Amino acid sequence: MDTVKSQLPKESLLNVNKQSYHYIDSFQGSIIDKEDIILPIDVLKAFFNTSPKWIETLFTFRNKLVRVFGLKITNKIQNKKEIVANLKGEPDEQIGIFKIFETSNQEIVLGENDKHLNFRVSLFIEKNKANITQKQITITTTVVFNNWFGKLYFFPVKPFHKIIVPVMLKETIKNLNQKIEANYNGSTKY
Repeated sequence: MDTVKSQLPKESLLNVNKQSYHYIDSFQGSIIDKEDIILPIDVLKAFFNTSPKWIETLFTFRNKLVRVFGLKITNKIQNKKEIVANLKGEPDEQIGIFKIFETSNQEIVLGENDKHLNFRVSLFIEKNKANITQKQITITTTVVFNNWFGKLYFFPVKPFHKIIVPVMLKETIKNLNQKIEANYNGSTKY
């Protein structure tokens, strides 16, 4: 289950308005989905169900640090599994600091606007043209700095981000593969 650095998909909603970004990266992995059951909402739910403890610890530390500067923080999410299970993947839904901005039949774009920077995370899924049972999952992050503090804030975040996103993608794919396996075995438990 390899993940590779990739490009923002041409069909992504993040390309529609041709906005320029101060920072952008994309990471891609694949799944085999013979029954064609995995949709963007499944990718969204898998994304939020896969956060390793060390990543949660980093976010807790981040929240304590940025609270002093008046930036938006994520409080500990109560009933996270229930909230994730009830997500519909519709604009304005919120989980933690992430708000859904746009959706399509291939993608869900979430993120947040804050006084220092605006960020978007695209969860994009598409069939591999060479192998129709394979789907590519691409996670793209874009950042627009609103002021010098945004640049300053992102400087120490960037190295962690480049480690966290591939890990999250691998865990998301692992979670999606469990759903595919459960569906294949006729299990209702996922």
